[in-house]
Amino acid sequence: MPVSFETTPDEVPAELIELAHSHGVRTEFYGFEGGAQQVRASTLVAVLEALGVPAASSRQVQMSLALVRDDEWRQTLPPTVVVRQGVEASVPVHVTDGATVEVWAEVDGAEAGAPARGRRERRDLAQVEHYVEPRTVDGRRVGRATFAVPTDLPLGWHTLHASTEGVEVKTTLVVTPQRLTLPPAVEHGQVWGLLVQLYSVRSRTSWGLGDLADLADIAWLAAHRGGADFVAVNPLAAAEPTAPMTPSPYLPTSRRFLNPIYVRVEDIAETAYLSAADRSLVEWAADPVRDLATDPGPIDRDVVWEAKKAALEVVFTAPRRAARQAAYEEFVAEQGAGLRDFATWCAICEHLGGKDWPRELSTPDSPAVEALRERLAERVDFYTWLQWVADEQKATAQRLAREAGMRIGVMHDLAVGVHPEGADAWANGAYLARGVEVGAPPDMYNQQGQNWSQPPWNPRALAKAGYRPYRDMLRTVLRSAGALRADHILGLFRLWWIPGGSKASAGTYVAYDHEAMVGILCLEAQRAGAIVVGEDLGVFEPWVRDYLADRGILGTSVLWFEQENGGPLPPERYRHLAMASVGTHDMPPTAGYLAGEHVDLRERLGLLTEPVAVVRQRARAERDVFVRALAERGLVGDDPSEREIVEAMHRYLRQTPAALLGVQLVDAVGERRSQNQPGTDQEYPNWKVPLGDASGTPILLEDLFDSQRLRSLLAVLNAPE
Repeated sequence: MPVSFETTPDEVPAELIELAHSHGVRTEFYGFEGGAQQVRASTLVAVLEALGVPAASSRQVQMSLALVRDDEWRQTLPPTVVVRQGVEASVPVHVTDGATVEVWAEVDGAEAGAPARGRRERRDLAQVEHYVEPRTVDGRRVGRATFAVPTDLPLGWHTLHASTEGVEVKTTLVVTPQRLTLPPAVEHGQVWGLLVQLYSVRSRTSWGLGDLADLADIAWLAAHRGGADFVAVNPLAAAEPTAPMTPSPYLPTSRRFLNPIYVRVEDIAETAYLSAADRSLVEWAADPVRDLATDPGPIDRDVVWEAKKAALEVVFTAPRRAARQAAYEEFVAEQGAGLRDFATWCAICEHLGGKDWPRELSTPDSPAVEALRERLAERVDFYTWLQWVADEQKATAQRLAREAGMRIGVMHDLAVGVHPEGADAWANGAYLARGVEVGAPPDMYNQQGQNWSQPPWNPRALAKAGYRPYRDMLRTVLRSAGALRADHILGLFRLWWIPGGSKASAGTYVAYDHEAMVGILCLEAQRAGAIVVGEDLGVFEPWVRDYLADRGILGTSVLWFEQENGGPLPPERYRHLAMASVGTHDMPPTAGYLAGEHVDLRERLGLLTEPVAVVRQRARAERDVFVRALAERGLVGDDPSEREIVEAMHRYLRQTPAALLGVQLVDAVGERRSQNQPGTDQEYPNWKVPLGDASGTPILLEDLFDSQRLRSLLAVLNAPE
C-alpha cells in the first residue's frame, strides 16, 4: 500500500522534494527572522495537486516524477517561446531520432503586440550544432534538434512552426523588448504626481463617489495649478454588478474590465439627446445620491451603484448615431470573447439574484450558459455597452491629462489577483490553480502571514495557453494609460500559495517564468506607450530588483521603510528607477502616523500583539528618528509642527534621485484617517473613507486646489532644486 504523506507531515521524502522542485515549488524558504524553514509535506502535496500533479502517495509521486522527467521530450515544440529582441536564443525541437525537421516562424507584420491584420512573413530558422543524447520516451527513440531564433524578429506575437514526418505543429513565439522605453523626463530626471483614491474624491456633480470625469478634472487641475506630471489612482477594476459590492479595489471580480460605477452618466454622448421624460428619469435616479458628496460618513457603493445603474439603463436605450454605433461595434469586436464572457457573467449574476450558481453554469462554454446568454441577450448587451462607455471616459481622462501638459498622465493600478467567485475566476478557470489561495508568509508587520483569498495563475496552464489570458488582461488595462502600477510585482517571479483551509503561514512559494511574465508586461506596456512601476516591497531575492531595473521597470521606495543603520536611508542612496513616496495606501496618512493614531486604531480594533505602551513608545521613537534626520539636513527647525514635518519629508524625497515622486493626496490636505487597515474586514470602513481635512470634514474636488495646505505643499514640490 502506498504511504500517504498526510500522515507524516514533518517528514519530506527526497522524491517529493525532487517532484516539487521540478514544478517550481519551493521546499524551503527564509523567514523574516532569518534561517531556512522547511515546508511541510502536506503543503507540498496540496500545492502540487493544485498544479494538476498527483502527489498524495509515494506511488503517485513516482509516477508524476516519471512523467515530468520526460515531459519536454514528448512535445515537438515548447508550449510557448519567449525571447528578447536582439538577444541570441535557441529553441529545442524534439522529433523521432534520425528524422528530419523544418522549423520556421510566421511573423506578424503588424504593430508590435497588436492583433494580426493579414500581413504575415515566413522566416526560416537555422539549426545549430548542439548535440544532446537521444532518449527513449514512451517506447519511442526521441532526438533533440536545436534551432536559433533570428535576433532581428520584430517585437510582437508570432507563431513558430515545425514540420516532421508529415506532421506540422505550432506554438506561440513572443518577442519582447530588452528594456522598456522610458520618457526622457523619467529616464534622466524626476517628475512628481498625486496618488489618489478616486472613489474618495467627490465633486458636486458626481453621484456620491469620485468618477472618471472627476479623474479628468483632477488631472487637469493638478497639471495646470500644481505642475504635476501624473495622477495615480486605485484599481478601477470591475466589482460585482449587484449588491453587496466588494469595497476593496484590490479584490475585483475582473482585473481586465472596468467598474462602471466610475462612469459619469451625464458625460455619455447619448444623454444629451434624451427625451424630456427620459431625462427626468435620469434626474430622479440621481436625486437620492446627490447630497452624498458632502456626507462625512463611509461611502456607500451599493446606494450609488443602484442609482447610477437605473440612470444608465435609461441612457442605454437611447439611439446612437451611425458613427457612435460603429465605434461601439468595433470595441466589441476588438475585445472579443473576453468581453462577451464578462458581460454574460454580469447578466447571470443579476439573473440569479445572489443565489448559488448551478453546476451547469460553472463554465462559460457550457450549453446551459449559451442558452442563458441568448435568453439574457439584452442584459448581456447592456453590460457590454457599460464597458464601452467606461473605456471612452477612461480615454478622455488620459487625453485631457496629456493635453494639460502632463508628461505621463494617468497611472492605473493592477491588483495582484481576483475574487475567487468573480468573472475572471469563472471565465479563466482553466488557467487558475484551484484549492489554493494567494497570500504572503509571516513578516514583521503580519506575524501570522496574510491570505488574500485569490486564486493564482497556474503557470503550467498559462504557458500552454500561450499566455493569452495574461496578455489580453494587460492589453485592456493598459488602454489609455500613461503608466501602470503593478501591485506586488514580485508575484511575477513567485507567489505564496496557501492550501485551502490552512493558515497563511502553512504555504510555500511557487515559481513563475519571470522572463515570460515580465517580458510580456514590457511588450504590452511598450505597445501602449506606458511606463510600469512595480510594487517591489516585502521579502525578495536581491537580484529581483536589479532584473526589473534592467528591463526598465521602476520599483517602489517608501520613506518609512527605506532605512539604514537604524535611521532613514540618506536621499542620495535611493534608487533612480523607482517611485518614491512617504507612505502607502495601507498605512495611515502621514499626519496620523506622526501622531501615533495608527497605534490607537490598532488598539481599539484589538490588533496589537504587544502592550500598547510598548508599541506607542516604539512609534514615538520612530518619529523622533525621522525628525532628527530632517533636522540634520536643515529641513526642519526646533519643535516642528506636523505640517512642517510632512512638507520636510517631501523635500527630503525631492533630494533623492528617484525618477518619480508620488504625493498622497491625503497628505496634501492633512487627512488623518486610514483608507485601509490591514487585518480587518468589517471592523473598519476600509476603502470607504471620503477625502477630508484634518478634522474629517469632506473636501470636494471644486475646493481642493484652493486648500491652503495643499498649495503650501505644491510650493515645496515645485521649488527650484
